[in-house]
Amino acid sequence: MGPVAKGQKMNQAKLTWTTPPDKPVLASDEVHVWLADLEHPVPQLKTLRDTLSSGELERADRFHFQRDREQFIAARGLLRAILSRYLDRGPDELTFSYGPNGKPALTSESDEGELCFNLSRRQGLALYAVTRGQKIGVDLELIREDLACEQIAERFFSPRENAALQATPMQMRQEAFFTLWTCKESYIKATGTGLSLPLDQFNVLPIATLATKPEVFLSIEKDPEEAARWSLRMLPAAPRYAAALAVEGHLGQLKGWQWRNDTGRPREHRQEFSALDQKPAVHQRRETRVHGDRRIEALGERIQK
Repeated sequence: MGPVAKGQKMNQAKLTWTTPPDKPVLASDEVHVWLADLEHPVPQLKTLRDTLSSGELERADRFHFQRDREQFIAARGLLRAILSRYLDRGPDELTFSYGPNGKPALTSESDEGELCFNLSRRQGLALYAVTRGQKIGVDLELIREDLACEQIAERFFSPRENAALQATPMQMRQEAFFTLWTCKESYIKATGTGLSLPLDQFNVLPIATLATKPEVFLSIEKDPEEAARWSLRMLPAAPRYAAALAVEGHLGQLKGWQWRNDTGRPREHRQEFSALDQKPAVHQRRETRVHGDRRIEALGERIQK
């Protein structure tokens, strides 16, 4: 699918999820990625809620379904808890600003070390990425079988991406679509442009598979120098999920931390999630579809018009 652009060095180390230290040290050439379960016992959920701002609580109250509210609270509370480990501040002391397309960032009052971050959550799981002085984006998606992925790709992906998708064996095509989607979404989130950047104006093409070579080739025909400024790679998350990371400049050392809730069990060992993911009821699917799902479904609705 083509070589990595000149000057765009890639980190080829395999990512594994380990228990994080209480105070992780983030070097200037490192990227830390956190994987977290959003299902928490009531006492811990209340503790996380108590750290949120009034604005975050207002956003939580807008969710119609209780599970959506609780997972939003958990995701935002864990974001604060994670960032506070890098800063000499309590989780409730952090303040955020938001870009034109809603991308959050720490205010200068909260962080003087140019800590950059991004997050993505989907159906009980959250992914966070943290670095210093580099724009960063991360995306996580549940691989769904109820979406017209090929039609969406044909209409909105680039010709090269469509050709790669069509060359994928049929039984692997749904997973391949979500791999491409998370790669594209992570880049868009890193730039902060939102979907104002047309999806067919840039290519994201995995060099191989996640297990063998997780790097992703980014190309922008109208601006190859811009493409050379970014590093992209696929990430392991959990069974039936796709995930990807985009970071400005060189991707140095990558570390994976797994947050544990009060149950003491990492997510992949909790069987109730695999049962829910395999056969979700109609109302369960509706409750847990959030931002990324809505974007995909919006594209799906457009192809029917």
